[in-house]
Amino acid sequence: MEIAVRRRAADALRELLPELTADATRRLGPGDAVAFLARLETSLLDIFEPLDTVYGEPLLAGMVEVALAAAAARPAALRELDRRREVDRGWYQRARMIGYVCYADRFAGTLAGLPGKLDYLDELGVTYLHLMPLLKPRPGENDGGYAVMDYREVDPRLGSMAELAAVATALRERGMSLCVDLVLNHTAREHPWARGWVAGDPAYENFYLSFPDRELPDAYERTIVPVFPDRAPGSFTWDDERGAWVWTTFWNYQWDLDYRNPAVFRAMLETILWLANQGIDIFRLDAVPFIWKRLGTTCMNQPEVHLIVQALHALTRLAAPGVVFKAEAIVAPDDLVPYLGGHDRYRPECELAYHNQLMVLLWSSLATKDARLMAQSLRRMREIPAEASWVTYVRGHDDIGWAISAEDAAAVGWDWWNHRNFLNAFYSGSFWQSYARGALFQENPETGDARISGSAAALCGIEAAGTPEELDRAIRRLVLLHAVTFAYGGIPLIYMGDELALGNDASYRDDPALADDNRWMHRPPMDWARAERRHDPATVPGRVFSWMRRLAGARKDLLALRTGGLIEVLGVDNGAVFAWRRRHPRSGNFVGLANFSAEPQSVGAAAFGHLGWLETALSSDGPLEVREGRAQLPALGFVWLIER
Repeated sequence: MEIAVRRRAADALRELLPELTADATRRLGPGDAVAFLARLETSLLDIFEPLDTVYGEPLLAGMVEVALAAAAARPAALRELDRRREVDRGWYQRARMIGYVCYADRFAGTLAGLPGKLDYLDELGVTYLHLMPLLKPRPGENDGGYAVMDYREVDPRLGSMAELAAVATALRERGMSLCVDLVLNHTAREHPWARGWVAGDPAYENFYLSFPDRELPDAYERTIVPVFPDRAPGSFTWDDERGAWVWTTFWNYQWDLDYRNPAVFRAMLETILWLANQGIDIFRLDAVPFIWKRLGTTCMNQPEVHLIVQALHALTRLAAPGVVFKAEAIVAPDDLVPYLGGHDRYRPECELAYHNQLMVLLWSSLATKDARLMAQSLRRMREIPAEASWVTYVRGHDDIGWAISAEDAAAVGWDWWNHRNFLNAFYSGSFWQSYARGALFQENPETGDARISGSAAALCGIEAAGTPEELDRAIRRLVLLHAVTFAYGGIPLIYMGDELALGNDASYRDDPALADDNRWMHRPPMDWARAERRHDPATVPGRVFSWMRRLAGARKDLLALRTGGLIEVLGVDNGAVFAWRRRHPRSGNFVGLANFSAEPQSVGAAAFGHLGWLETALSSDGPLEVREGRAQLPALGFVWLIER
């Protein structure tokens, strides 16, 4: 079968090549045309095979034409960047890659104001800026910007597309990359594609999924897990204009696209390439696991999802080889690795993916003062391809859902359901020993399930601290979590304000558009007055900001923290301590140790190698002390060790 596909792909390319060569030379010039055609030849199977499998019709010529048109329209500065990145193919894997995530308006007011804040990010060590949803959303309720009304315009409250391109240029001049959200699964019902579909425009026929009655929706919903069960139960919404049940996985104003239609694939490809030519380096593919539906399944992570992303990725790289994809796939670990190309044979999809499992387990370990579940779960995860990288983070814009498997919990003697309930009680502050000040999100009274909202500082106890000793412990918790994400392997992200220990923001309740969504409590406006105190070591923002700079500075000098090496979770003789080893082909060993207990702990140093090679690169409390063969770790302390 594979040989037959290769032959058909080669035949299709041979038929296409004479005219394409002349066209590419005319539109790109001889040098860029040669590069374009070489990329097409090397990525041919990644384009042809998925399109052939999903759609079963000859689409290669049309999709290559879309890519060629985008390549011809690509600005000279971006073509130059492409050439550099084709040489430095792992540019996004460097140890110097440190990310920062923010809402443009909450960070800088407008896009025009953002370049004036880049000195601050430079000081923090940031080289990767993720601006939260900024494409034009529908008016009124819009799921925090994820109900996009127009992919080619910016939210008018923020500015214009030209100003976004100017931000991209300002970042590029400083060696920083720009990441922007692109929602693949759905659009707002007000999007021109949706308006054309409702109006019966033949150009948008079959762009969305709908049904004339409840027979099929009811059949699908027997196996679909609702995303927002309390406020948006079910996955279908009746629309009077269309006279049908429209598929709405998330909210009733977000209509799911029908990727069975190749015209939808083409429209999304054109969108990605147009945005790439505005200077976007990284596309965060939002809600990507949902884009293909199959009766009798959860309608997530279907094989066609991976084929579609593979083809989108290959065609994007054909036109703009400096661009990479990041998967927003908050799914089980075994379902996550394929989004990074981890199949029976490597098939490139996304270069980056969020390590949601690491984030969840960090908070679990902090609450229990026990790292055994984290070690158990992470040890079982499959290795990712060498070309891919995790994105590691302590906190994001979303709620925390407790993605903990029953198998892993049982392996350490815990019941997974009781553990999830404990974590919800602990981080919402209702557990009697809790220092956290979070809140339950999307609590389901029928099942008792819930997730957690709250800023990292609030969840670590900084808000609740009543004594200097309690404050010290809370700050150590926040630093400890970041010390793991900065050194575990991948691109670490700092969520806006965490570098200053910003707390919860209750003002969202005064805005009717936000009041029903308590995730806005951990999406506060940037406190620039607080930021002015970042150099004062006597203040909380000064203490935390100083630690973030130290983490970033130390990380940049450690080649072992470059993505692409092996991550090994080490077995140690103390359940309160998490230990991991990093190995990179061009560097020696790196070992990280993190003590989640509020008391000093020790571990047998034999677990991570002969003592002769140890050297402390960074730690919470000075060089590692080893007594009688045991490494001594202070309460809530960490250490990074490198080979001499």
